[in-house]
Amino acid sequence: METIILDGARMLNRRAAHDHLAEALSLPEHYGRNLDALYDLLTERSNPTRLIVRRRDILISWLGDYGAALCQTLEDADRSNPKLEVLFPVE
Repeated sequence: METIILDGARMLNRRAAHDHLAEALSLPEHYGRNLDALYDLLTERSNPTRLIVRRRDILISWLGDYGAALCQTLEDADRSNPKLEVLFPVE
């Protein structure tokens, strides 16, 4: 299983968040850089993948409602794709 670390401290605004997601997840050039596109790509992922999202509190403090929606998108993709596991460790 591939393990990918996402760092909430690198997601200080929407652009930075999608830059970090695209880089960490090796998303394709056609990635739409929005939550719907992120969900689609995560639910289509066929390789077993574990996403560890660190510093969720910082992500939400910087992005507010959008940060909460991003975390919800990750959780929704986790529920929809049995090959995806999303963890939010308490730090």
